[in-house]
Amino acid sequence: MSDQAFERVREQVREIQPIAEPWGAQQVLQWAFEKFGSNVAISSAFGAEGMALIDMASRIRPDFRLFTVDTEFLFPETYNLMDQIEERYGVRIEKVYSLLSPQEQERQHGKALWSRNPDICCELRKVEPLRRKLGELEAWITSIRRDQTAFRAGARKIEWDAKFGLVKINPISDWSHKQVWRYLHDQKVPYNPLHDRNFPSIGCTHCTRAIRPGEDLRAGRWSDFAKTECGLHVIEPAANPRS
Repeated sequence: MSDQAFERVREQVREIQPIAEPWGAQQVLQWAFEKFGSNVAISSAFGAEGMALIDMASRIRPDFRLFTVDTEFLFPETYNLMDQIEERYGVRIEKVYSLLSPQEQERQHGKALWSRNPDICCELRKVEPLRRKLGELEAWITSIRRDQTAFRAGARKIEWDAKFGLVKINPISDWSHKQVWRYLHDQKVPYNPLHDRNFPSIGCTHCTRAIRPGEDLRAGRWSDFAKTECGLHVIEPAANPRS
C-alpha cells in the first residue's frame, strides 16, 4: 500500500472515530464486516472477552474470520476450548505460530527464556507471528477493554494501529468485566474452565497463575515481573510499515 493510500485510510478512521464511539458492540462489528469483508479478522486468545465477541460475530456474519497466535505453550483447557468453538460456530480457527519451534527457541536463547526475559519470549512467540498475520489483512478486531491495563485505557472503538499499519477495531472497549460475564451467561456461551479456578486472564502456562483474593484481575500474568502486556496492544510506531 502506498503512502497516499495509507493516509486515505487514516483519514477515514479519523472521520469515523467520533461517530463510532456511541455505537454498541454489534454495530461496530457490523460496520467492520461491511467495510472490510474477508479482509478483517477477529484475533482471540479465547478469554471471556474473546468468547463474547466470537458469539456476537457469529450472529452477524456466520463466515467471519477468526485467528489466534498459538505460542505452543497454551493450557490444555485453551486447546479444548478451540475445538468447542470450531464445532459450535462452524468456523476454522486460523492458527499462527512463531518461526521458532519451542525446541529451536531453547537452542538459540537458552532454557526457559520466559523466566529470564519474558519481553523477548513474547516478541518471538506472539508479536512477530501477529505482525505476519496482520500483513494479510486490512483490519483486525480485538476484545480488549479500556479498564484492563493502562496501555488499553485510551483504546477507541475504531482506530488506526500505527504499530502494525492497519485499522484496529475494539467493539467492547467500553464494556466492564461484569458486562462480559453477563453476556456469556445470558447467551450460554462456552468459556475456559480456568476462569472458574481464579484465572481471570489466561495466557501461556509458564507466565499465568491463579490470582489471590484482592488482587487485580491481571495480577496472574507475568507476576514476577513489572509487566502487564505481551506487546500486542502497546502503542508504538511500526518499525517496518507495509509498503
